[in-house]
Amino acid sequence: MKVIRADVMGMCFGVRDALKIIENESAPQDVTIHGQLVHNELVLTDLQGRGFHMTSESERAGLPETGTVLITAHGISNRERQRLQAGGKQLVDTTCPLVTRVHQAALSLQADGYHVLLIGRRGHVEVQGVVEDLESCDVIQSEEEVRRYPHSKLGVVCQTTAPSRHVELVRAAIAAKNPDAEIKFVDTVCLPTKEHQRALERLLGQVDAMVVVGGRNSNNTRELVALCAERGIPAVHVQSSGDLEPRWFAGYQTVGLTGGTSTLDVTIDEVYTALMEISASIEPTESVLA
Repeated sequence: MKVIRADVMGMCFGVRDALKIIENESAPQDVTIHGQLVHNELVLTDLQGRGFHMTSESERAGLPETGTVLITAHGISNRERQRLQAGGKQLVDTTCPLVTRVHQAALSLQADGYHVLLIGRRGHVEVQGVVEDLESCDVIQSEEEVRRYPHSKLGVVCQTTAPSRHVELVRAAIAAKNPDAEIKFVDTVCLPTKEHQRALERLLGQVDAMVVVGGRNSNNTRELVALCAERGIPAVHVQSSGDLEPRWFAGYQTVGLTGGTSTLDVTIDEVYTALMEISASIEPTESVLA
């Protein structure tokens, strides 16, 4: 079995920067991470082991007990930032600048009189941080959700990890159902997400199956898996090499490997090594991934 790695995969600069910032925290026991620093269970387990406190993304209404609160790469709303500061908390900000760009674009559109439409996953922590600062907003998860909106001006932005192909379908539906509206689109899908998707598309024509490495809660990782399904390529989503089952790969000649933007390089390397070991051991029988 041949294993081919995507030419772009793994951790993006926003995640690297967040991890670099948190490495400089000398007293982790005095810091509460306001949600999940990144959607990567291996990273979160390591941070807990180092003594950081963590507030789950669904339970952030209260004030953390520690004096220092670390804002995750997914960002928070200005309202939430002000609430924490009013509670006497010192903030350490690891918000990805490309997430900040979504906030700025949405607020700018609102200031110019546009009703904001945000293409993304409803309830996702990044999306929530954006919509909390808007007077009114519709979050659109699919083209089927698009309707005629009672506004003459519609401003469209995107969750940073939304797939570009999905965004285009939703944009087209918005235009079709709102022919009389002035529509302004700001493409806020981040470049690393686009590059990961494009690299996977280049790879899919060369492989019989895919392994996608990333956290279970990682939106961009799930979207990579979804792209494989759309192209008819069997795929398995794993968090580490320990999740691999040799029987999955029997019968495949070529398997591709990629990882989400919050996946550690070392994790991808470990999965690649495990796949090569599996390649040397499996018998050429029918695969269970098909």
